[in-house]
Amino acid sequence: VWQSSVGLVLCLPLHCVIVDTVFGRVSYSIPEEMARGSFVCNVAQDLGLDIKRLSLGKASIHSGSTAEYIELNKERGVLLIKERIDRETLCGETTPCALHLQMILENPMEMFRITIEITDINDNAPSFVSSEKRFEISESAFIGSKFVLEKAVDADIGSNSLQSYSINPTENFILKLENQADGSKKVEMLLQKPLDREHQEQISLLLTALDGGQPSMSGTMQIIVNVLDVNDNAPIFTKLIYKAAITENSPKGTSITTVSASDKDKGANGEISYMISSSKRRLSDLFQIDRKSGEVVLIGEIDYEKAKFYQIDIEAVDNGGLSDSSKILIDVVDVNDNSPQIKILSKSDSVSENSPVNTVIGMLSVDDPDSETNGEVNCYINDNIPFKMQTTMNGFYSLVTDVALDREVASQYNITVTCSDEGVPSLSSSVTLTLQISDVNDNAPVFERSSYEAYIVENNTPGLSAFTVKAKDADWSQNARVSYILEDSSVNGVP
Repeated sequence: VWQSSVGLVLCLPLHCVIVDTVFGRVSYSIPEEMARGSFVCNVAQDLGLDIKRLSLGKASIHSGSTAEYIELNKERGVLLIKERIDRETLCGETTPCALHLQMILENPMEMFRITIEITDINDNAPSFVSSEKRFEISESAFIGSKFVLEKAVDADIGSNSLQSYSINPTENFILKLENQADGSKKVEMLLQKPLDREHQEQISLLLTALDGGQPSMSGTMQIIVNVLDVNDNAPIFTKLIYKAAITENSPKGTSITTVSASDKDKGANGEISYMISSSKRRLSDLFQIDRKSGEVVLIGEIDYEKAKFYQIDIEAVDNGGLSDSSKILIDVVDVNDNSPQIKILSKSDSVSENSPVNTVIGMLSVDDPDSETNGEVNCYINDNIPFKMQTTMNGFYSLVTDVALDREVASQYNITVTCSDEGVPSLSSSVTLTLQISDVNDNAPVFERSSYEAYIVENNTPGLSAFTVKAKDADWSQNARVSYILEDSSVNGVP
């Protein structure tokens, strides 16, 4: 236990919690794959809340995603695992991986922010898309000739992710690994000893990928090399790196770029085929390269909100099995294709007309997944109503009373909240809240006239109606019911 600049930090064997009591925020860390019903944290204790406050305040947990992985036990004041959490499914390669929750209390309204970081466990072994890779290599291939190998894929991250490769046997070939910008390794097989087809026509190798987990997990791929005669020049790409850009939502068939390689050999040995290397992402579902021309076209759907950048590793292979590699860096250009998303976190159905100014009647969250100005949002409400919007924190708003309310002026309001982004053209969303104004007894009865005169004939029978008075009350229901009392019940001493 120690004190930090953000609050109190507590660390347990499986959990670590950071409590910020000033701003009502707590953060926790739990491993993925915990069983349903597992204890996450005592959120009531960490926030300093009484258990009764959770029940009386109708405590509820809200998240921005459709899946609900965490549930609140209001009787115990704890958070529990509702659905098994797979970090790789939830976040993919994104780190840190976290669930962002809001706990809402009513009477009075309060909101607390809860962040739960999901840490990785070593539950995925490295694997290859193909179980076997075949090469046809000329016996005249030069020492140092490179042959691009398929990368292994490991969905885990950090030390549990793919760490190293090995190849066996190493009599003719060794591995060359090169770090890539996306954190992966480019895997190549280098010829270190001349091939002799007459001595050995086929060579069998085993490529092994190892992760860094404890215990370590591995995956393998068989490599078969068929030794051919005389192809002594490998293809060479015209560029080490190709750069391109594509607008999200571009139609299928859109041409992105064209790559080119040359081979000094003639005839069949100089014929080049282009292909996309395997990678962690299923790039072959999004992009396709023409094996002969090298043109790269779009065959899937591109969404800036899912991926802003792609790196495509490509190969140029001649008929003798020699190859060269390059890469295409593709920037995805954002368009304004998402309207602001408005979510009502909590709202009041009615409010008393004597409520003080700045009484909170609703809480909302607003999010626009677009980038830059396309994702900048402005919110406002309809004019000529006694309410205003206040920003409580980034993306969260409170709807409060702006002036004193009067039920006798208006007994109900339809409050429309509209949020527009700054894209061109601008996109907007709106939501309407209906609020009833409850009555208080703030109006006295008023007679229709300030004085009444009547003439009656003497010697009338007792109980005869002389005249009628009438008063009205602007209040509602019980507060508007009027009773009449005759304060002076005699005239000149006569009852």
